[in-house]
Amino acid sequence: MRPDLLSELFPLFNAANPDTLTGLLSASTELSYPAGRTVLMEDSWGNAIYLIVAGWIKVRHDTGGDYVTLAVLGKGDFFGEMAILDESPRSTDVVALSPVKLLSVPAQHFIDLLFQDHHLHHRMLQLMVQRLRHTNSHFQRRRKPAAIKLAHTLTALAEAYGSHKDTVPEIFNLAIDDLAAIADIPKEDTAKIMEKLHEKDWVATDQDGQTLQLKGFNQLAQLAQK
Repeated sequence: MRPDLLSELFPLFNAANPDTLTGLLSASTELSYPAGRTVLMEDSWGNAIYLIVAGWIKVRHDTGGDYVTLAVLGKGDFFGEMAILDESPRSTDVVALSPVKLLSVPAQHFIDLLFQDHHLHHRMLQLMVQRLRHTNSHFQRRRKPAAIKLAHTLTALAEAYGSHKDTVPEIFNLAIDDLAAIADIPKEDTAKIMEKLHEKDWVATDQDGQTLQLKGFNQLAQLAQK
């Protein structure tokens, strides 16, 4: 991958110095995982930060015999930064939802780059604050009706990681369990609302069932703002 493509694909690097990008690529390793493969195990020590070049992953936590999905991430995002910044074992594990391509950057190399490039350091802080704001916003929506919370989740995923087919936003077709977990609504409610959205033709799945088209994105966005 060329340095300029790295800065285009990853918001984290859009203000980084060219030498930073060259150094990062020289130290990185390309990784590929099939759907369903565990990428990182909980309780393992952080030895790298991972950049999502293509595909979708989920971050989950073992609650004692059962897993709860905490977040879904896609192309252009990153994970693994918390374990290397606070030098502690991971509190979650990461699973590939679709075939995934990653760049793995060794922990110490990435930390060195943060100290050397103040633009990268500042951008990293900005993105971590954005994640905190997202968590706060999610908490503030906890008393909203289920349909509003689900609409917000779908549109947020499309805006962050979605692609377009004939101007229609589309995302990975998440399992009901995962969608319910990140929207923070019961699985039964999630299934019923998704069925209604299909009936309204606001959402539709492709032939292989891997992609969810948000045909009524504007309507979902309006619903999410209520």
